[in-house]
Amino acid sequence: MNVASFAPLAVALPFLGAAIAFVLIRHPRAQRRVSLGTLSLTLTLEVWVLAVVWNSGPVAVQLGGWAPPFGIVMVADQFSSLLLVVSSAVSLAVLAYASGQGAADGEESGPVSVFHPTYLILVAGVSNAFLAGDLFNLYVGFEILLTASYVLMTLGGTGSRIRAGITYVVVSVVSSLLFLIAIAMIYGATGTVNLADLAIKLGALDPGTQQLLHVLLLVAFGIKAAVFPLSFWLPDSYPTAPAPVTAVFAGLLTKVGVYAIIRTETLLFPTDDFNDVLLWVALLTMLVGILGALAQTDIKRMLSFTLVSHIGYMIFGVALSSALGLAATIFYVIHHITIQTSLFMVTGLIERRGGTSAITRLGGLAKLSPILAVLYFIPAMNLAGIPPFSGFLGKLGLLQAGVANGSPLAYALVVGGVVASLLTLLVMARVWNRVFWRSTADAENPDPVLLASAPVAAGGRSMSALRTSKHVNATEGRFAGENEIPILPKMMVYSTMGLVALGLAMSVFAGPLFEFSQQAAEGMLARTPYIEAVLGSGVGAP
Repeated sequence: MNVASFAPLAVALPFLGAAIAFVLIRHPRAQRRVSLGTLSLTLTLEVWVLAVVWNSGPVAVQLGGWAPPFGIVMVADQFSSLLLVVSSAVSLAVLAYASGQGAADGEESGPVSVFHPTYLILVAGVSNAFLAGDLFNLYVGFEILLTASYVLMTLGGTGSRIRAGITYVVVSVVSSLLFLIAIAMIYGATGTVNLADLAIKLGALDPGTQQLLHVLLLVAFGIKAAVFPLSFWLPDSYPTAPAPVTAVFAGLLTKVGVYAIIRTETLLFPTDDFNDVLLWVALLTMLVGILGALAQTDIKRMLSFTLVSHIGYMIFGVALSSALGLAATIFYVIHHITIQTSLFMVTGLIERRGGTSAITRLGGLAKLSPILAVLYFIPAMNLAGIPPFSGFLGKLGLLQAGVANGSPLAYALVVGGVVASLLTLLVMARVWNRVFWRSTADAENPDPVLLASAPVAAGGRSMSALRTSKHVNATEGRFAGENEIPILPKMMVYSTMGLVALGLAMSVFAGPLFEFSQQAAEGMLARTPYIEAVLGSGVGAP
């Protein structure tokens, strides 16, 4: 039996781990071990599947023995397999980060105890979406991960988290409802929801019907991917969640929406009907997102806006409908999952070390915690696209694809991409200068935790005097004693270091990774390998 036939275990193993973790809900240490072991085993399986698919091409698995297009089918091709590996690697790093935080804080009861089973269900939903070979199973994957995300976002039950969770739930329900309506209309028009079967049958529909179905899917997936103007919900939702939750949300959830858009544009509707619209959407997403980031004074909100901005780069590559553009998009998606997640993890460490994520209340962290400064600087420069990091290489591929397209709108996207990249560098540098480089004494209203970490201020004044001059007291925030300095748990630091190292590895091995992305892009644009893997040989793309 082909190893790739075990791909559905990428969904089954996290579900099984979630069940065991739930049984162990009163045994936090055992729960953490089960969760970490489950994800480690899942990642090993996915690496194995990726190695096989890389050489053999797409592999379809019919669940329950039902022949397509009637049964549930899961498809592992180069793109989905690569996303499975990267998403599980990132999820494992975030889980280790969360485990370190939970162990340090002694959170062994209450709503936090459901974190591990819920987190594994989230991973199962993401994997199911990547492997789904039909629209309804893709919808099920979305609903699994969204249901888990509702729980994770509101952990702790604070007012701000509940308010953000309500917004997130309402937007997600609207998106899911649109998707479900689109599925019903597609089934009514074609009699199938199997993606490979739809790739053949949708082309026979009336052009007006095709456009309507196309628009419904793009709007539903656009909300999930947070493209402008459907991105209003994200900056108000993600920053309120706990640090590990925000990190995994930023890295994975929007990318599932991007994945669905890529499948829609390459497999179901491989036409140029909406390319210009998508190019305009990409341009506005880039610029509006990064301009929003410039206006923020909180690192988490700033990163949320940069997340929206960089989704625009991915839509740019998809809209070009070229092998180079799609390859650069695949490369950039993989890069962004890793880098954006690591930046949110670093922000959690900053908040723990300095007492806040507000830029105005931080300073001097480069001296107080040099390792934290390095962990921020590397992914920040990577996100900004500084050579020779993977962010630069991915953006360069997208810009080359835009120039090769040659249309005025594509050239406008090239210029917009350069401007957004420069503004990203400005945003990242502003955080570096104010949070890490300036002295603690220069912060406008430093957090008491930060003040307690610096025994002597600039000019020889004691921190006690500085506290008095700044009118900082215990009622304004957490206060560590004179000699009590916040300690960063080793597991949180090591997991962040691991993810930053993964981002660096993508830069070092950018050549093979981009070559693999090109192979995946060519296979998706050809469509025939995917269709034949599901429906059998001789049934190619129309």
